[in-house]
Amino acid sequence: MDKQRKQLDSSSPLPLHYQLQEIIRHEALNGELADPSGKMPTENELMARFEVSRITVRQALSKLVDQGLLHRERGKGTFLKTNHAEQWTGQLLGFAETIAASGFTPGGKTLQHGIVQELPAEIRSKLQVRTAWELKRLRYADELPIAIEHSYFPEPIGKRMEQQELGSVLTYAYLEKELGVSLRSGTQTISARIAGKHESKLLGIAEGSALLSIERVIFAADQAPVEYLEAVYRPDYFQYTVQLRR
Repeated sequence: MDKQRKQLDSSSPLPLHYQLQEIIRHEALNGELADPSGKMPTENELMARFEVSRITVRQALSKLVDQGLLHRERGKGTFLKTNHAEQWTGQLLGFAETIAASGFTPGGKTLQHGIVQELPAEIRSKLQVRTAWELKRLRYADELPIAIEHSYFPEPIGKRMEQQELGSVLTYAYLEKELGVSLRSGTQTISARIAGKHESKLLGIAEGSALLSIERVIFAADQAPVEYLEAVYRPDYFQYTVQLRR
């Protein structure tokens, strides 16, 4: 017998387009919505099933396209985009936030942490400190290792973070909600590099494979540096979108 399909709840305080977005995300990622080619139901089919307007359906689908879960092909329809855990469009989000938003379960394993007395000059300059607290983690999407993130924080922040479960701590949420640090902006450089022996072993890929390389500095509302991040990501699970205007 077919399991009961989820429907919208008109009595919920959540907007209908958000409820629809989350149902589509759940069913698409569980292989319950797209056909074998990855094609999603048409707007008319979704309107009929959920008994909502076209604008509600379009709002839900547009959000999932923006997040990188779906993509549209002119004249063909909307398709499920597989193996892309993230599509960044300028929002300041942490790994777990973006992975969860794309329908995957985020995870992490701590590789090393603690005070670093002898920082490279570049990190000292960008964090404006002489010593720092580091956190290096292997990051997962649905238990698959897809990234290595190496962060440096001013010591007072690091000592507070050390009291948490480091493998799974939501860094930005913890900084804001627990430490009262208002995150305001960041600068990020994206480049490419080749996986070395250590990276290939951790990520389960061939040595010499291409990786996305990220360098990021996060600033608080008072422009004080809060985090310096060096990270590599598997490109088959990450893509970056930059929105341009003329």
